[in-house]
Amino acid sequence: MKTARCLLLAACLIAPSAHAAKTLVYCSEGSPDTFNPQLSNSGTTFDATAIQIFDRLLSKEPGGTRLVPSLAEKWDISADGLQYTFSLRRGVKFHSNARFKPSRDFNADDVVFTFRRMGDPNHPFHKTIPGRNFAYYYDKELDKIIDKVEKVDDYTVRFKLKRTDAPFLINFAMSFTSIHSLEYAEKMKAAGTPEVIDFEPIGNGPFQFVSYQKDATIRYKAFEQYWAGRPKIDNLLFAITPDASVRYAKLKAGECHVMAYPKPADLAAIKADPALRLLSQEALNVGYIAFNVNKKPLDNKLVRQALNLATDKAAILRNIYQGSARAGKNPLPPSLWSHHDALPDYNYDPARAKALLEKAGYPNGLSFDLWYLPVSRPYNPDGKRMAELLQADWAKVGVKVNLLTYEWGEYLKRSKHGEHQVVMLGWSANADPDEFLGPNLSCDAVKGGGNVARWCHAAFDSVYQKARSTLKQADRSKLYEQAQEIVREEAPWIVMAHALLLTPVRKEVKGLIVSPDANHFFHQADLEK
Repeated sequence: MKTARCLLLAACLIAPSAHAAKTLVYCSEGSPDTFNPQLSNSGTTFDATAIQIFDRLLSKEPGGTRLVPSLAEKWDISADGLQYTFSLRRGVKFHSNARFKPSRDFNADDVVFTFRRMGDPNHPFHKTIPGRNFAYYYDKELDKIIDKVEKVDDYTVRFKLKRTDAPFLINFAMSFTSIHSLEYAEKMKAAGTPEVIDFEPIGNGPFQFVSYQKDATIRYKAFEQYWAGRPKIDNLLFAITPDASVRYAKLKAGECHVMAYPKPADLAAIKADPALRLLSQEALNVGYIAFNVNKKPLDNKLVRQALNLATDKAAILRNIYQGSARAGKNPLPPSLWSHHDALPDYNYDPARAKALLEKAGYPNGLSFDLWYLPVSRPYNPDGKRMAELLQADWAKVGVKVNLLTYEWGEYLKRSKHGEHQVVMLGWSANADPDEFLGPNLSCDAVKGGGNVARWCHAAFDSVYQKARSTLKQADRSKLYEQAQEIVREEAPWIVMAHALLLTPVRKEVKGLIVSPDANHFFHQADLEK
């Protein structure tokens, strides 16, 4: 189905002949900020790297949240919860490239290397790229939890913990714990180019990295020796297309098979198009506005509460999401256990917002910058429009807002370093409350940069830490409810929305799996006539 509007040669191969290579084109929303998922907390990066190129010790069941074996065939947890022992899968092959041809299969040395690199500041590969760190590892406090990572034998690894940690196991299915090749790292170090491992990734996942044209395309090819079976497609192409309208035009024209994050205004047309299908599912995400509490006037809780009250959330949701999201009031999605549904939201009340601003010492209003998302995200399809609506709402109570944005990678880097006053972001994660509260609101996440509100609250952290060390889920749930009550009172965020996960595809696409945390699994995807 070649068209005059075709922009990418590979993307024109939408209807290959019976003997032609199958190339699936995914119109993604943004560029990865690195090709090492250990160094990022960006969902865009995880989708482009961890999910396609790498595997982890554990995985989640297709489209779900239950943990299942992956590079580890089985695991055992000691009675005291302080030792986790993994029996590794044999015969798993690593990829190769022009610089590296593996001489052995995956084994325990690779697992030990992967985790020690992140956790040991003196490890020779800990500071390969200046200015980058293993933020997610530290946001999850694994430096305080993991005591030792030991090789028992070639196919057995043991993690010894300093303290019990209820959500610990789920880490092994997360993108930042993707397993890297020790042999590749050693060879690149010997060649004097250790940083190459983070730019030219070698993994053992379903697709091999081929090339990256910055802000344009990422090319992959099927890994013939993938332990779980060769992918059904031959080539995978990420066509990086930040504009949702352009992504939709490409999908309609047959220039891509799958697109990320459509505009809600286009949903009716997508559903009516006989050449397309719309995949829809409940997701685990939250979209929020974060206040940098280290900067005035946002260090004042009354100001943060006033801005919550000055936000006409219902009108914004109608305009932006058009029925494809639920209003947010807690950091935890409504479908996640321990979501505190009884906790009231901040109702839209401009008069009360003005009164709070006056009480806070700002009777004549105030001004600050609001950073808005430069790309569509699973939790927010149109950051610029949301920012314009917030600007209008807040102007009604005397708050003047200057709107700013940056290229996506720069946006993440600057917000991580706390350069903003108010920033629009969000989160997609696994089915554990810790995955939402810890990396985004804990004191440790301030240090790692994931807590962009820079909000470190002793009472919140105390309750949160107690929940982590509590093994009984019912007791954990009560503690997480207390944590949510503190968040509501202190208002480091405006919790905007929990969006449905919507993925438009062409009718010929079969077998695509999209997980609740917005990752796209193309391993079983196929193109059928």
